Amino acid sequence: MPEWLRLTLLVAVQAAMFAGLIGLIVPVYPGLLIIWLAALGYGVIVGFNTAGVAIFAAITILMLVGGLVDNVFMGAGARQGGSSWISIGVAMLAGVAGTIMFPPFGGIIAAPAAVLLLEYGRVRDWRKAWNALRGMATGWGLSVFVRFGCGVLMMVLWWVWVWIVPPA
Repeated sequence: MPEWLRLTLLVAVQAAMFAGLIGLIVPVYPGLLIIWLAALGYGVIVGFNTAGVAIFAAITILMLVGGLVDNVFMGAGARQGGSSWISIGVAMLAGVAGTIMFPPFGGIIAAPAAVLLLEYGRVRDWRKAWNALRGMATGWGLSVFVRFGCGVLMMVLWWVWVWIVPPA
């Protein structure tokens, strides 16, 4: 591959990965998926040798862990705030449905609204419903840090792949 083309590829992949990191701070689009797709595109273009496959597998695991952490932390926070498992499950479904029906902010609005309204309907106490919502928001806030860390680690692994591993 000519050097100018390699440099263009590296800049494009890095730009996509930085865009993915922004998506982890401002949750409007799936940042970890974008970082993963950029790494996949790089691998498809330059080829996958044994080290490249191992690094890409680690990048894939980080993407999956980062995606699961979001749901686990939000659910655990809501549960700690007093929410029922049914409210948590419905809130997660509402988040997915809201994202699909009203992108990009539908899920961000639907999940907390579902917890608040379902918990109020269950306990008839706004204070307890707000506590459940606060717990969910706290869990989501913590998950932002973990997902951002996963994104940075994914980028570091890609840099190792680019600069240390010889091309396929």
